[in-house]
Amino acid sequence: MRHLSDDERRARIARRHAIAPGRRAADPVAATRAMTVLHATEPATVYLSLHARVDGLGVADVDAALYEQRSLVKQLAMRRTLFVFPRDLLPAAWGSASARVAAALRARLAKEVAMAGIAEDGAAWLDTACAAVKARLDGGVELGAQAIRESVPEVDARMDLAAGTAYGANVAIAPRVLTQLGVEGDIVRGRNGGHWRTSRPQWTAMESWLGEPLPEPWTPRAGYAELVGRWLRTFGPGTAADLQWWLGGTKGAVGTALEDVGAVEVALEGGGTGWVLADDLDAVDPVEPWAALLPVLDPTVMGWKERDFYLGPHTDLLFDRNGNAGTTAWWDGRIVGCWVQDPDGVVVLSLLEDVGAEAVAALRVEADRLTAWLGGVRVSTVYPSMGMKQALAP
Repeated sequence: MRHLSDDERRARIARRHAIAPGRRAADPVAATRAMTVLHATEPATVYLSLHARVDGLGVADVDAALYEQRSLVKQLAMRRTLFVFPRDLLPAAWGSASARVAAALRARLAKEVAMAGIAEDGAAWLDTACAAVKARLDGGVELGAQAIRESVPEVDARMDLAAGTAYGANVAIAPRVLTQLGVEGDIVRGRNGGHWRTSRPQWTAMESWLGEPLPEPWTPRAGYAELVGRWLRTFGPGTAADLQWWLGGTKGAVGTALEDVGAVEVALEGGGTGWVLADDLDAVDPVEPWAALLPVLDPTVMGWKERDFYLGPHTDLLFDRNGNAGTTAWWDGRIVGCWVQDPDGVVVLSLLEDVGAEAVAALRVEADRLTAWLGGVRVSTVYPSMGMKQALAP
């Protein structure tokens, strides 16, 4: 069995993830394809992840890919998470990861509607509400959530969730319906009505947004195989546990997909077993030491469940309790700290270990590059890590 050391795995990150200086991608689409998809839970992550991977990139270049060329499209999929997909990968997701999430969300929302007393038949109510929203957005109409709520009476309602508990809340139902239609691929988060670091999507029909009849979703099996194959090209070697976590799928679906793509087992450092594509067994040579600064929830950081080979002992300081990653500072294929911004928007390093003068100098170059790109714009997050909080403490 082919053995892949941790050093070789880190060299693969440098060569394939477009984050090492001198090995960056040509444009936003190439950078996204290199990573399979980009995390988009926080809108700023998309821009910062692409800035880390494309030299000379401007905000307008990202906007063009997302909103004009529409070569990159936002889609709720794996783990009920919002991602930016290369356009051609959408049908695979619609039939697999997105369909799995959609079924669970639809059943839950229908149950909550009935429990809240909005309708006796929650499933029928949801069908009617979805049809009304789709009719309102027909023909390329683009509207924000508030405008949809005001113009579609079927979704202008609120409901109490977990009444009588510490988690109880009274919530608007329109965003839930929009999320449902989005994960099902009927509508899409189109143009952003706010600054690039905030989320104010204008919803519109997916078919109108893509400008062509929608392709049929792939079968679940074919869709999972496509996602797994692309993941292996980006992140391989990875374990079955890595894949199951990333996909938000079942052990059976992962096993079938690995068979369908012809993946082969490899031995990992420490005694574990990983998987790579059959044509990806050749040795990957080391690269020169490199530095990178990545944003909250960057796809490289979030690509694996088992992260010791690049994260080391820093999990508690760089990830929250739910497994969400804060900002990260990388040196030669390992995470060695994080970064924050001071009140003037200057990027400040917070290193968690002694990395030496060469590494510090290279990381400062990246900090200066990011500071200049941000131009004084300060990016907030709802996922600050403990390391980020400590760096910001007075």
